[in-house]
Amino acid sequence: MTDHALTTTDQPIESPAVEGERADLLAMLTKHRHFLRFTTRDLTDEQAGLRTTASELCLGGLVKHVTSVERGWADFIVQGPSAMGDFSTMTEADFARRADEFRMLPGETLAGVLEQYAEVARRTDELVVALPDLSATQPLPKAPWFEPGARWSARRVLMHVIAETAQHAGHADILRESLDGAKSMG
Repeated sequence: MTDHALTTTDQPIESPAVEGERADLLAMLTKHRHFLRFTTRDLTDEQAGLRTTASELCLGGLVKHVTSVERGWADFIVQGPSAMGDFSTMTEADFARRADEFRMLPGETLAGVLEQYAEVARRTDELVVALPDLSATQPLPKAPWFEPGARWSARRVLMHVIAETAQHAGHADILRESLDGAKSMG
């Protein structure tokens, strides 16, 4: 089974051919990635960086954030909590760098942000295909929002990435509609 999702440049991104649960996980992730990317169609770099609602979010920043989240969780599947660090020790500078994920910075382009997202997506897809066991678990990193001592399986991490991508695709749709009335669906 192969799914095709169009980038803003109309070049298909193929999910690796797999079957069963892995195919279902990849198909759902591919679908929500497509909706997130689709909200950026035909935008300039300036438009991708505009805040169109009361929030701090912009379309390019949302793509950057989802890229970072997917990269971090894929690293977590392989490396465990050390890939994410100890959130309880984050400094003001760490939080400032994290806030930069949500906006387009000087010199960044929408094309560049989308290419980074596509590269992370390819890497995640390859990981899902190659994982020996979706049930393998890792302890979660220390963070105020995680239950102490909890462990997540690769499967649960992937479901979390799918949910995060879908949620932010919805945010992106609102931002785009506020920008110029364009919608992802409907």
